[in-house]
Amino acid sequence: MKTLKVGLVQQSCGQDIQANIVKLQNHIRECAEQGAQLVVLQELHNSVYFCQTEEARICDWAETIPGPSTESYGALAKELGIVIVLSLFERRTAGIYHNTAVVLEKDGTIAGTYRKMHIPDDPCYYEKFYFTPGDLGFKPIHTSVGELGVLVCWDQWYPEAARIMAMNGADLLIYPTAIGGVGTDPKEEQEMQRQAWQLVQRGHAVANGLPVVTVNRTGHEEDPSGNTIGLDFWGYSFVAGQQGEILAQFTTEEEGVKVVEIDMDRTEYVRRGWPFFRDRRIDAYGEILQRFGK
Repeated sequence: MKTLKVGLVQQSCGQDIQANIVKLQNHIRECAEQGAQLVVLQELHNSVYFCQTEEARICDWAETIPGPSTESYGALAKELGIVIVLSLFERRTAGIYHNTAVVLEKDGTIAGTYRKMHIPDDPCYYEKFYFTPGDLGFKPIHTSVGELGVLVCWDQWYPEAARIMAMNGADLLIYPTAIGGVGTDPKEEQEMQRQAWQLVQRGHAVANGLPVVTVNRTGHEEDPSGNTIGLDFWGYSFVAGQQGEILAQFTTEEEGVKVVEIDMDRTEYVRRGWPFFRDRRIDAYGEILQRFGK
């Protein structure tokens, strides 16, 4: 049986970027000590989630790829002999920035990158101000532990993204995430949203016969503008198996690591029983390329 041990790091972040990085690196070491071969971090993990406001000065936080983060985390990947999925604020050139996932190979080199394709623009999530939509497509990243279908946060609501990653040979789907409740929403509404967020990703696992690894941040982060009461991140990072079954998950406020062993051979078994790819009517899907129907 082919298995893969995946480490998830769920943590809160504060204003001190270097302190966040030290905390992350300690958690990565914990994952490696528990046998993780692959470690996944949350979206924009080095800092607070800065998209609650629109401030041009924050673009100073963006970095090149390769750059400081790929160098420091790359050294750690090489030291520990593990693959790491980062989520960075990428500076491509003056005035062009991306929300970019970077996969580091176990020798510390960059295995590949993915630029977030779907960019939200909602209260407290003003990402269109900062991020240019991705232009690298939905292509799995080849690594020593498999073909990684890395997507980022808002991408998780789109079955098209998961499907194309699967069609292009992904062995699993990975979603670095920063999502939570806007404090003005009723608690009941926030809970329904959280459950829908997890449910849609479990659906991607079922529809594609692939494991899904989702790593969210936790904790409360203030709105610097004072216009809202800030965001309460949901936590609930989780791993779902090929039939959507929950293999592991955090609670809302839990910080730390979990290492999960995934049976990768189960994809073959599940797809034989549920041959969704065989039965796709590719001759009838042309309308999917339209914005909307009648």
